[in-house]
Amino acid sequence: MDITKSLCELLCITQSELLKFSATAPHRYKVYEIPKRSGKGTRTIAHPSKELKFIQRIIVSFLKKSLPIHKSAYAYRAGLGIKDNALIHATNQFILKLDFKDFFPSISPELFISKLEEIGIQLSETDIFLMSNLLFWKFRRNSSLRLSIGAPSSPLISNFVMYRFDERISTLCEKEGIAYTRYADDLTFSTNKKNILFEVPLLVTQILKSETQGVIKLNNEKTVFSSKAHNRHVTGVTITNNGKISVGRDRKRRISAMIHKFKLNILNETQKMELKGLLAFASHIEEDFYFKMCKKYGEDTLKSLLKTPPS
Repeated sequence: MDITKSLCELLCITQSELLKFSATAPHRYKVYEIPKRSGKGTRTIAHPSKELKFIQRIIVSFLKKSLPIHKSAYAYRAGLGIKDNALIHATNQFILKLDFKDFFPSISPELFISKLEEIGIQLSETDIFLMSNLLFWKFRRNSSLRLSIGAPSSPLISNFVMYRFDERISTLCEKEGIAYTRYADDLTFSTNKKNILFEVPLLVTQILKSETQGVIKLNNEKTVFSSKAHNRHVTGVTITNNGKISVGRDRKRRISAMIHKFKLNILNETQKMELKGLLAFASHIEEDFYFKMCKKYGEDTLKSLLKTPPS
């Protein structure tokens, strides 16, 4: 695999020009903050420049044929999503949810390169320099290189880096009758065997230390055990006690109330966009509820909302 030569040929530039660009690449990002799903704090997004993003996509096209992704990884894979992830656990009574702490920023070029070497991909010093600078960013000028949330190459890299971890965890879980999936930094375990999940967090911690050089760690504050006696949610999807998936009671009420306000023409443009997203989510996760809303408020009402262009 000669990344340097391939990039030079495709970009029609010399190696010297490519190296010069890559030296500044870690700083070619637009950085901004977005609220976290939990509502507590913000998440740092680093969006690469147009030129850098183009190069990252070329590198992804080189790598995706060679980098293994485990079947238990459900994020960033064509044809899979949060619905598929939740369905794996829908019929199991007991659920454990774990979360990685600062997942993308914890992944370094060194960890990525070491994982490439594990599968027999040897890179030249020039290729290592290019891959490190073109695929990773610097939060500050003197900070270390890290994987960014916002680059088109980060999903593939993160899934690949976790391949051996996913493989080892899946093998152990299968032996114990535990279902395991990972959706980016969200790990879900489920089973019908009582109490067996209490042993999993320590096991995960040990394998994480072994497989990620100790740089990726669990966010222990987000460890959640649940069962049919409590509300069960997997990557934002509610699991009902009869083994089905749902958008959830609270979200249903919110959607219904917002549709009513839309009919009264008292939603602002931001709220209309939010409602569009909620309806798209509802129709994907729980189609019966979407049709119920069509029947209650009129199919034409929902169609007119979905056709409303953004201002």
